[in-house]
Amino acid sequence: MELKIKNKIALVTGSTAGIGFAIAKALANEGAKVFVNGRTTDRVNLAVATLIKETGNQDIKGIVADFSDKNQIRQLTDQLPEVDILINNVGIFEPKAFENITDEDWMKFYEVNVLSGIRLSRAYFNQMIHKNWGRIIFISSESGVQTPKEMIHYGVTKTAQIAVARGLAELTKGTNVTVNTVLPGPTFSEGAGTFIKDLAAENGKTIGEIEKDFFQTMRPTSILQRFIDPDEIASLVAYLSSDLSIATNGAAVRADGGVIKSAF
Repeated sequence: MELKIKNKIALVTGSTAGIGFAIAKALANEGAKVFVNGRTTDRVNLAVATLIKETGNQDIKGIVADFSDKNQIRQLTDQLPEVDILINNVGIFEPKAFENITDEDWMKFYEVNVLSGIRLSRAYFNQMIHKNWGRIIFISSESGVQTPKEMIHYGVTKTAQIAVARGLAELTKGTNVTVNTVLPGPTFSEGAGTFIKDLAAENGKTIGEIEKDFFQTMRPTSILQRFIDPDEIASLVAYLSSDLSIATNGAAVRADGGVIKSAF
């Protein structure tokens, strides 16, 4: 299927690994001009080289920024003044008991998970409206609908992303600009993968056993009953980034493996 995004400028935040890397790869395979982002030059350069090799798309570049620092976000937008497809993917998570989540933790999670997308959207939204074409996609989580008790601060930031995206979508009426949110379920990304491997080692179990335990106890409502592959998220994001998705706007689109126990 031709998604009609060849030569569109795409910025994917937090894209040196995991879901972000898979999204960058999917967009690059469609011929978009992709900017890969991470916090360190080495990680960004490695991701760019890997993507060029795997996709054959030579128009992939790197851009370094730490989204906990608003000054670095400003530097990024100065370096990249025009974007057609903005994927607000960068995010942090950490299982932590509610009573141990400090004010500093709350602010850090809000800064990275919510304000980064707000700041970038503010930088690029009006130009998209002026051009009458653009896509902004926030990568939220099923945790934005069903707040996890083991990391409430994370869930709250994911709910906020859904609200921001819906509000922005209201400002696109009558245009070819869309703003949507994607809600992945438990995904075997770099961070989650490390967490699962560490948990397996600590408990003397295999990764498969830990995965089975996780879906029995932590996410029992999952229909898929396994971790999602990042590429399975990326294919949906690529579609929502395309010309074909114009009728989908202001939506929270699930790729959650059926974890959210409702049809609407």
